[in-house]
Amino acid sequence: MNGVRRREIAKRIFAYEFNRSTHRIKPEEDKAPVYVLTPLGMRCNRVFVVGALLDKDEIKPDSGIWRIRVADPTGAFFGYVGRFQPDALESLMEIEPPELVAIVAKIGVFERDGRLFVSLRPESISVVDSETRDYWIYETALKTLERIKRMELKKDEDCKLAWQIYNPNLNEFRQMVKQALASLKEEFELIEEIEEEELKERKEIEEVEFEKLKEKDELEEFEEEFEFEEEEWDLSDILGE
Repeated sequence: MNGVRRREIAKRIFAYEFNRSTHRIKPEEDKAPVYVLTPLGMRCNRVFVVGALLDKDEIKPDSGIWRIRVADPTGAFFGYVGRFQPDALESLMEIEPPELVAIVAKIGVFERDGRLFVSLRPESISVVDSETRDYWIYETALKTLERIKRMELKKDEDCKLAWQIYNPNLNEFRQMVKQALASLKEEFELIEEIEEEELKERKEIEEVEFEKLKEKDELEEFEEEFEFEEEEWDLSDILGE
């Protein structure tokens, strides 16, 4: 081996599945990436998400760390952007919510009171159009359905572990996919509200994690282009219509 570690592939995932991911897979070797196992048996370290940037606010005055909230048709992602992500921070400062954005991010993981929380640690943030958003929804829906099928087969070791940890209701996730795809056929309404209890809990965690976030420098320089071909989608089979 030459000692060069390949960059992890950024996986497509809806907020609904992402926010329910509560299991961390710790590496055996030093400096190896930490993975999160989702309820549908996907092991991931980096994600690619597209949605509406609903708000951005600085955690503390002059802290240089900004909290963002990005909504897709199934829920909302929380993320944190600071000086250790200069490209993402520079882009964020030029964007005023609400705006559609594409984000490539590492998964931030922290624990409090025995509970695991996940968030986005953006490497890049780009303003996109509605066609890009719709394409992401379509592709992410297909990837999610593939994971559901693998969970049904229970052949993959990560799937078996996900069954053991989460025992997910697959019909619940199918309904989530259907909800996401339905947004392609009607006007997409932005999710403007997150339950106050969840938001309050996250803000309390931020107070504890604030110094750690400032000290960490885990992100590398990142540059990625998003190219999409125009195409027509027949959603009837997927939606069961």
